[in-house]
Amino acid sequence: MLLEIIFLHYAYFEMSPSDLLSFTKLFKEQGFGLRQTNRHLVDKSMDALVDRIGYLSCLILVEGMDIDFLHKCALEDCTQQHQFSSAPNVIKEMDQLLLTFGDIPHHGPVLLAWVLLRHTLRPDESSPVVRRIGNTALQLEVFKYLSTMLKGLGVSGNNCTASTAKMCIYGLLSFVITSFEEESLQLIDAACEVLSAPNLAEVFWEMKPNMGLGMVLDSAVGMFPHKIGPLLQLLTALVSNKSTVKKKCFTKTLLLCCSTNPTMSHWKIESNITNLWMPQGVLGQVMIAGEQGCMVRWDYSYSSWTLFTCEVEMLLHVVSTADVMAHCARVKPILDLVHKIISTDWTVSDCLLPLTSRIYMLLQRLTSVINPPVDVIASCVNCLSVLAARMPGKVWSSLHHTGFLPFASNPLSNMSQCVSAEGMKAGNYGNLLVQIEQPRGEYAVTIAFLRLLTTLVKGQLGSTQNKGLIPCVLLVLKEMLPTYHKWRYNTYGVRERIGCLILELIHAILNLSPEGEDQGSTPTLQSLCIYCLTNTEAGQAVVNIMGVGVDTIDVVLAAQPSSYGSEGPGQILIQTVKLAFSVTNNVIRLKPPSDAVSPLEQALTQHGGHGNNLIVVLAKYIYHKHDPALPRLAIQLLKRLATVAPMSVYACLGNDAAAIRDAFLTRLQSKTEDMRIKVMILEFLTVAVETQPGLIELFLNLEVKDGNEGSKEFLLGEWSCLHVVLDLIDSKQQGKYWCPPLLHRAALAFLLALWQDRRDSAISVLRTKERFWENLTTPLFATLTPPSDTTEPCVLETCAFVMKILALEIYYVVSGSLEKSLKDALQKFSSARRYEYWSQYVKSLVCRVAESEEESICYLSETQMLISAWRMLLILSTSHADVMLLTEDATKLKLFMDVLDGTKAALTTPTSVPCLRLGSMMATLLLILLKHWKNVVAAAPDILSPLSLILESVLQADQQTMERTKAKIFSALISVLQIQGLNGGDISQLPQLLLCVCETVKDEALALIDNTRHVSQVGEALEDEDSMETDSPRGPKDHRDGVCVLALHLAKELCRTDEDGEHWVSVMRKVPVLPSVLNAMELSLRSKHNLYFTEAALHLLLTLARTPQGAAAVAGAGVTETICLPLLSVYEVPSNGGSQQSFSRKSQDSACWPGVYRLCMSLMESLLKTLRYNFINEALDFVGVHQERILQCLNSMRTVQSLACLDEADHTVGFLLQLSSFCKEWQFHLPKLLLDVQINLCYLCQTCTYLLHSKKMLHHYLQAKNGEALPPGPLSRTQCPPQTPAAAGAAGADREEAEQKALLAVQCSLLKILSKTLASLQHFTPDCCQILLDQCMDLAEYRTLFVLSFTTPAFDPDVAPSFGTLLATINVALSMLSEMEKKKETASVSIASSLLMFTMENCFYVLISQAVRCLKDPSILPRDKQRLKQELSSELSTLLSSLHEGQEPIIQLVQAFVRLVQR
Repeated sequence: MLLEIIFLHYAYFEMSPSDLLSFTKLFKEQGFGLRQTNRHLVDKSMDALVDRIGYLSCLILVEGMDIDFLHKCALEDCTQQHQFSSAPNVIKEMDQLLLTFGDIPHHGPVLLAWVLLRHTLRPDESSPVVRRIGNTALQLEVFKYLSTMLKGLGVSGNNCTASTAKMCIYGLLSFVITSFEEESLQLIDAACEVLSAPNLAEVFWEMKPNMGLGMVLDSAVGMFPHKIGPLLQLLTALVSNKSTVKKKCFTKTLLLCCSTNPTMSHWKIESNITNLWMPQGVLGQVMIAGEQGCMVRWDYSYSSWTLFTCEVEMLLHVVSTADVMAHCARVKPILDLVHKIISTDWTVSDCLLPLTSRIYMLLQRLTSVINPPVDVIASCVNCLSVLAARMPGKVWSSLHHTGFLPFASNPLSNMSQCVSAEGMKAGNYGNLLVQIEQPRGEYAVTIAFLRLLTTLVKGQLGSTQNKGLIPCVLLVLKEMLPTYHKWRYNTYGVRERIGCLILELIHAILNLSPEGEDQGSTPTLQSLCIYCLTNTEAGQAVVNIMGVGVDTIDVVLAAQPSSYGSEGPGQILIQTVKLAFSVTNNVIRLKPPSDAVSPLEQALTQHGGHGNNLIVVLAKYIYHKHDPALPRLAIQLLKRLATVAPMSVYACLGNDAAAIRDAFLTRLQSKTEDMRIKVMILEFLTVAVETQPGLIELFLNLEVKDGNEGSKEFLLGEWSCLHVVLDLIDSKQQGKYWCPPLLHRAALAFLLALWQDRRDSAISVLRTKERFWENLTTPLFATLTPPSDTTEPCVLETCAFVMKILALEIYYVVSGSLEKSLKDALQKFSSARRYEYWSQYVKSLVCRVAESEEESICYLSETQMLISAWRMLLILSTSHADVMLLTEDATKLKLFMDVLDGTKAALTTPTSVPCLRLGSMMATLLLILLKHWKNVVAAAPDILSPLSLILESVLQADQQTMERTKAKIFSALISVLQIQGLNGGDISQLPQLLLCVCETVKDEALALIDNTRHVSQVGEALEDEDSMETDSPRGPKDHRDGVCVLALHLAKELCRTDEDGEHWVSVMRKVPVLPSVLNAMELSLRSKHNLYFTEAALHLLLTLARTPQGAAAVAGAGVTETICLPLLSVYEVPSNGGSQQSFSRKSQDSACWPGVYRLCMSLMESLLKTLRYNFINEALDFVGVHQERILQCLNSMRTVQSLACLDEADHTVGFLLQLSSFCKEWQFHLPKLLLDVQINLCYLCQTCTYLLHSKKMLHHYLQAKNGEALPPGPLSRTQCPPQTPAAAGAAGADREEAEQKALLAVQCSLLKILSKTLASLQHFTPDCCQILLDQCMDLAEYRTLFVLSFTTPAFDPDVAPSFGTLLATINVALSMLSEMEKKKETASVSIASSLLMFTMENCFYVLISQAVRCLKDPSILPRDKQRLKQELSSELSTLLSSLHEGQEPIIQLVQAFVRLVQR
């Protein structure tokens, strides 16, 4: 390093003669670096450094003689100006000193330079000394040494030492040639090295051709084409690859190539010319050519490109003869020149086609000879690499046929065949590697082959060509990557370069975009790479590269000179390790998921002894300072492993854990550290929060306050990562160079991870920190650039993280315990109108994505994240409005309309999947707000119109992706209809909306039919044993919130809105909705599938059945055929009479097959009620088919009091009530059933009365039957929600109250059943007026329903229902009425008094009618009649006194009856 600085100093400042003398003595003592103290301790890898000391010592001395200035003085004849002209003593001493030189090669250039100096300054004085010194320099092969030295100093890219050295040597060579007219061809190699520096090439062209190095070129031109190499070597060096140099050098070079006459400027190659003939009469000149005798120079112009083509063609002809090596020597410079030209300027490649097109044939012929010329083959492959960068397809197809590359003899079908390399041939290259390159230890062809392969892969060939590359890549993965480090190498650094190139190839393959790879069963390049790396030795080789470790890299870096730039062995090693990280990371990311642990994952995570496992090695890369990308990629891989591997990183780090943490934090705290490393460290910690509990505790470094064990308060330790994070989110730091937006975002992502993972200790410290909430919420108060401009995407994420942290804090912390500073921030958020701002911003963001599809895709994930966070905040505000201060209806309305507009923008423009995904997210939010902000929505302007438009658009979109979104929009429409109705009678969009919905219902029903049939055929429909207890398996299309079910519900709401039916009738004429729904329903009932669909369809039919038109349509569509018989499949009546099993104890609100049965019952009831006589036959069919179930239900009330059972009894009695109006028809068609029903109804009446009368009994039954004091499942609309086990153990008072409510609910159900039962019985008993007035009435038409007894009703089935039952019913109703009066204020759930009155009236009516029937019945004994009169008279008189005033009609009826009885 010091020598470099001295050399660079003297390149710009003059060295005094005495200094030169001192330096010469010093370097002589040191032996130009060879005689250093402890030289024997330095290992072989340091040889390059020792050589470099010699090179620089030599250069310092040459530069000290100031040869450039000397040359200038000589030309201008003023040599006395040179500093040495006035130092004769120094010259003498130097002469003596230099005469002792000559034993090591480093002396050569110094001696040569001194000869020039002495020869120029004092030519007369001591010529013998000068001659001796000159001869010594030539014996040391000084020119050969110069070219070796310039190569050793490195490529002069950004390398100032190398370029300055070339300047120095350029001056030396120019002067040597001018002064001594040396045989210039000896200088070719050194001249080429010098001229490859771009700035010198330019200087060279500006010189006169008879001066300095121009004479070398002149000499080479003179010998061309007899000696083809020298000229082409010079030209190749002069074609600079730096764009900074003007095209001048380049053009001149081409001109020289075109012709021996440099004036000819038009050049092209005649492609068909492979011969050169000189016509007769051309004159020549005989020249003496040294030892080779004489040669003739002909005066004839020709294009040298034609000559080159002939040379290549000639080589193709002599390839298998003895002349092949001589010809190769002529062709190699041609190939190198072509390579350099097309690398520098691609545009001329077409003109060089005759040459480049012959390269393929050359490769084919040269690789198959016995002793192939490796250097020429490498040149050929290098040329192809450059061509492949521009036209990979063309190069691949031509190369494919040469047999040079490895190939497969059988077609590749599967991975195992590929990996076994069965039927694959190594090609000519494979043979060359094994037979020639590996034994020799020189790998020019391998390096070129790897570069060519990488270029072809990067060229994004089609899938067919990529499949052709599989054998090549497999050769690299199987034969090269696992073993290349064991090969023999002649040159230091080649091994590292090959490793780097192999990994570059793999890296390129793993980064291929999936579009370029078709996903068939045959392996692709990418899948092959992933498989080999995860399951074969190749993966272990990559792990070994990563395991090199930071210490080894530092040693290599220390051994290489700093001015090596990107070419040094240290840089190549770093690049190789970085590629290994990247490759491993990508393999883990892309590998298909599997349960088994692959060898690669095992190698990555295995614990070695003494802390030598890979995790520690990866973590220690944090100590590497030279290249910031190396620790960054190491941490990225650690992050990936921490996520996917089942292991503790903390445990792997062992004793080094704390030290490594400190190193991480030191780099994180540094203000000058590379920003991307800091971001990566924070990302790693963010992942660790969730997956690495031990590690994150280490980094959080929390200490217990006061040191008490039981204390729950924590403090931040000195080495806590939270210090840095708090600094990064500090609002005062934002915008400073050390806190760019990306870093701010990473810090917030880490905080969010703490909140999401509920790290309470850390959160408790953070939330109480001063200004924490203020700093955290700062981003939410910034004004972002409008989405149409380019917003920094990470700013969107930053705001999203803040919103999520706020939401989690508000959600988890009780509102009273929130920090005051957080409440202040929320207050500020509300008062600064930020709700409106963000709502507007999110809306415009969605609109922006919808409008400009292509551009906005780049920050789509950030947009989604922000929308998701905003959604979370709004959803939370529906339940925590008091904390979040979102209470104003006007604000809510604005927010709601923005969400609606955003949803509309995203879903109505025909766009891509990402846009529809955003629309789906917005639709979810819309739905939740609709449910919670009903009062706001009720006052909103028209919402139906935009929703209808959205629905139409969504229904036209692709089926699969939109299934969920459709469901959300249907659900939203249902909610809006329920809240707003049709918005004041605006029915303009009703027909269109109905049409859309009905089309959907029809299509979905048909799809359901196909689906159900398919499922039944496949045999997935399992028969379930306990029919009504369990839900049978449902088809994949049947969900509670599936499109089909929701569309049916929406159709129901629309039909309900359209009361007069003018719209739906016309729509249903156009679209065959009912037939398709009924067909699907029939199939569903038969197969007991699609429960939710069946339920929804029945609800729609029920709604239709309420209007005459609708009922007629439903009946006309064949509803009886659909329901009547198929409904039998839904339940099974047990043959053993154990009725209990067949009643589900599920509540009536959860979907179940008994619920379907109940709905069918309701539908029949509704149709019969609406259509009356037009439907009586169907109703009788229904009751006939299901008579067993009906009787069983009426009968089972005595044994099962679950809510489901009560509910079914309620529905059954409701239907029987309607049917009882048609008593005569019923008697005619089903007389036995009628009798059974009448008897069962009477018993039911008795049971209900008994249960209502005896609360204790009812309570006991509820507990005994349900196993708990409350009915199971969500309770019906009039009941309280169920108690969870936790709540059950709460205060006894709550429990008692809940039990009371449950009891009241059951009483309510019993009362409903009782009232309907009595109303039905009223139809089976004579009309009161008629029996009193009509003397000729046929009593035989009516049976006696109640026996003549006045005992209170018992629970015993043997005790027949009697008049006592009816009187008890009236008593129970009266006592309940009076009880209600008392409890009116307190009861939250009460029984309607009208229901009690209705029950009482019906009961009186039945009692009076039955009593008169008995009194008129001649078969009853007078004694019994007398008893009846007495009992009724006394009982009814007592009852009359209890009746209130407001019940006159019934009082008058009873009074009249009592008078009749007392007569």
